[in-house]
Amino acid sequence: MSPAGDWVSLRAALDAGCDAVYFGVQGFNMRAGADNFIAASLGKIARLCRAAGARSYLALNTIVYEGELGKIRALLARARAAQIDAVICWDYAVIGHARSLGLPVFASTQMSVSNSASLLELYRQFGIKRFVLARECSLDDMMKIRRSLAKALGAQAREIEIEVFAHGAMCVSVSGRCFLSQFEHGKSANRGECLQTCRREFIVHDVLRGHELAIGNHYILSPKDLCVLPFIEKLIEAGASSFKIEGRSRSPEYVATVTWAYRRAVDFYCDHRSEPDFKPRFEALKHELLGELARVYNRGFSSGFYLGRPIDQWHDVEGSIATTRKEYAGAVTNFYKKHGAAEIRVESNEFAPGDEIMFQGATTGVFSQTVEAIEINRKRVDRARKGASVAVKTDRQVRRGDKVYVITYVPKKPPG
Repeated sequence: MSPAGDWVSLRAALDAGCDAVYFGVQGFNMRAGADNFIAASLGKIARLCRAAGARSYLALNTIVYEGELGKIRALLARARAAQIDAVICWDYAVIGHARSLGLPVFASTQMSVSNSASLLELYRQFGIKRFVLARECSLDDMMKIRRSLAKALGAQAREIEIEVFAHGAMCVSVSGRCFLSQFEHGKSANRGECLQTCRREFIVHDVLRGHELAIGNHYILSPKDLCVLPFIEKLIEAGASSFKIEGRSRSPEYVATVTWAYRRAVDFYCDHRSEPDFKPRFEALKHELLGELARVYNRGFSSGFYLGRPIDQWHDVEGSIATTRKEYAGAVTNFYKKHGAAEIRVESNEFAPGDEIMFQGATTGVFSQTVEAIEINRKRVDRARKGASVAVKTDRQVRRGDKVYVITYVPKKPPG
């Protein structure tokens, strides 16, 4: 289940092989900082997902105030008309109205469902069949919940799906119950506006002596990113029905890379787990995929709460430690189908044969390739220089207006 904060990310997620996309609309979105979509786009989103064999899920998981109920009802009516597959929410007004329209409801992680009794109550009262567990639940918690459901419901327990976060940012607070951004900046995390004040470096001030110290060598309110790839088989065997990738505010290449990596891991597990040499081959694949995940935005990787409480898994630098970064080069001004070549207007960073470039566009999605040759007026040149219009053969069709980036490798920082 992949995130989409804009059209490019939506296309990237579908091309990378996701089973479902979740997204928000402007105004009622836990990622208010993302580009997001407008309500009029719901039909197009649903059609694109269906054409790719994926499902579309609308996230309506913010706090809803009294004066917004009319807008919520109108938005849900549009979602139904657009044939959106489900709504992710936690406000009872949203749950009730969505159910009255016949829209399936998924209980958001904001609901903090962390035990079988809560789950059963929501299942029986509202017919909710998918639950995004609180992020603080462990593998052991999940297995206990599954056993309790089987005991209470028998074969009917198979109707209930448990969704878990698999990859992406983690909040230092309990399932987003942090008010730091609200108190400091008037931007509520529960309205999707969190400014992530916690991600910064903090100073301890000794009032008596006037000394100040930075708190250790880590950003102690800034957890590393969740990554379950090293033990993904344990989550499958514990009863996870859906792996949710966090990242509606992250880049399209992040969405493409992470979706592709988890797609490969899950498919390999399902296709080969009964084979005698499965374990070493799967471990080798996971090691390879972790290297790919490290290429895109990340704060280092953590097992989250699944294997215990991550009391020492804090980020140790500001921002991302991705092994690559993208630098804007220019835009596609034409594409010649007969020759399979793109005309690129170089506006910023230059590139040469052998360099890796990335194309991004709402229809194109995201893909990278190595530059084999560069031509100007059908003559080869050794570099695409700023201000020039150059021709480059592409592995896939690109479109006019697609953005072009140069991919560079980030040198490792020395320890300390």
